[in-house]
Amino acid sequence: MAKVEARVHGGGFLLGPADDSLVFTPEQFDDDTRQIGALAEEFIRNQVLPRLDDLEEGRHEHSVALLRAAGELGLLAGDIPVKYGGLGLSKATTTYIAEKTGAASSFAITMGAHTGIGTLPIVFFGTPEQKQRYLPSLASGERIAAYALTEPDAGSDALGAKTRADRQPDGSYRLTGQKQWISNGAFADLFVVYAKVDGEQFTAFVVEREFGGLTHSSEWRKMGLKGSSTVTIFLDNVPVPAANVLGQVGRGHVIAFNTLNIGRWKLAAGCLGSCKELIRMAVAFARERRQFGRTIASFPLTQQKLARMAARTYALESMVYRTAGLFDDTLSQVDHEAEDAGLKAAAAIAEYAVEASINKVFGSEALDFVVDEAVQIHGGYGYVQDYPVERAYRDARINRIFEGTNEINRLLIPGTLLRRAMKGEIPLMEALGRVQQELGSLSPLAGMDAPADPLGALRAQIEGARKAALMVAGLGVQKYMLQVEEEQEFLAAAGDLAIELFAAESAVIRAQKAAAAGHPEAALHAALARLHAAEGLERFEQTARLALAGLEQGDTLRAQLSLLRRLLRREPENLVALGREIGARVVESGGYPL
Repeated sequence: MAKVEARVHGGGFLLGPADDSLVFTPEQFDDDTRQIGALAEEFIRNQVLPRLDDLEEGRHEHSVALLRAAGELGLLAGDIPVKYGGLGLSKATTTYIAEKTGAASSFAITMGAHTGIGTLPIVFFGTPEQKQRYLPSLASGERIAAYALTEPDAGSDALGAKTRADRQPDGSYRLTGQKQWISNGAFADLFVVYAKVDGEQFTAFVVEREFGGLTHSSEWRKMGLKGSSTVTIFLDNVPVPAANVLGQVGRGHVIAFNTLNIGRWKLAAGCLGSCKELIRMAVAFARERRQFGRTIASFPLTQQKLARMAARTYALESMVYRTAGLFDDTLSQVDHEAEDAGLKAAAAIAEYAVEASINKVFGSEALDFVVDEAVQIHGGYGYVQDYPVERAYRDARINRIFEGTNEINRLLIPGTLLRRAMKGEIPLMEALGRVQQELGSLSPLAGMDAPADPLGALRAQIEGARKAALMVAGLGVQKYMLQVEEEQEFLAAAGDLAIELFAAESAVIRAQKAAAAGHPEAALHAALARLHAAEGLERFEQTARLALAGLEQGDTLRAQLSLLRRLLRREPENLVALGREIGARVVESGGYPL
């Protein structure tokens, strides 16, 4: 695969302190981004939300009409180059659109499947002829796209697919098999389908419904997202021209895995939009609901819930746009007109596969936390269908399953880092060795001379956590060696350490940048970052302790735990005061306060 030089290497947050100037934050949006975000929000509020009940009844004509309306507004065209009928927007801007769409319940999945996994494979890997044929109509909504990878017996193990593409004497193909859980499958015009050429070479194809031989099942009766189409696709000797091979024969995995990387990160952006909408719902209810002669919004425990919902959302927002900046930076170095543009785009996307998995896991679990607390604030009313928070609770659950389960993504984080280190792509082993040397001379009072300002102190604590993560990873690699891939409990713990580290650091860097820029809400930024990071570092320490206990015992374990305590030494935050400060601002603002 062609190599793309990145200013910030994927996984680089584990190797040393970040360069704050290279961390993108939402406060850096330009006017164009804010305007298109406002347009997307207006579209969702005025056109989509009033039709959610019709969508929930499975009336797909509304989904099609709304997609066409979104296309007319340019909301489907952001990731498509201008020369092919798109807008060629930055990843930060298209992520902002995805965030705004997150409030749209099941329609967010419909639109996301079209603009993301349905369209991006052609954007990144299509030939000029394929792009010219398909992208303009996808940008306008004239054609609707779907993505067909999963099979009944091939979910997380996508390469275990059984769908065949039998080569014909004239060079064309005949596709036979079935694909499961296909979003937009009942009404899509175009499918990115994966099949094995002659049963062996895993390959991607662009398949038009009009080719014939493609049918679908009735809709799956789902727990949530009832307004989105989810069907099984049946391919019965579907004729596909040779010109519709996407990428190279036998290289379908390059497209599949890199599409999933983008999909995971965009999923996190959708979760972010959902979190903000749920905070708005919860505050609106809490302001109206009265108990014991006062609104429940005035109760300290309600405000503490709202504060933690907002702090988790702040961390998610910080890491989603930090990752958007990384993608923008590396993709800007790709000449998309070059013959090897697809390979270079794949390398650019793969660079941040770790960050994509981190966003996916954290985003889906942050949403689960926020929606659960939103239901709790609604009390019994949150359990009945008259209130939209009930639907949101059901809709949220799938996010931990699709785009790769959270369990698979937790394993991918350390697994990807180790594989890249073995290839010499990142200096992970050097970082592990350096930390081991530092630990040998660590002072018993390490961590006691933290900076006086709270955010500076948190940065010092995060640096200790970074070294602790490397210490735990190094000890595990030393113990398990080549068998480490079989130690899923250890790998999942290492993944969790990386997730907590990236989230806390992203939130604190954003707050520090807001302070340095004199942002009018710098104090609120600091409070949100402090609340999240304090709780995140507690979870980090607990995970690290359990991981060490799984590696060693006795005196060796006690020595390692002693090192861990010194690396993570910190004064406890007054979370009660922080929670009250943030909670009051959430109630006052009527929702997410930034």
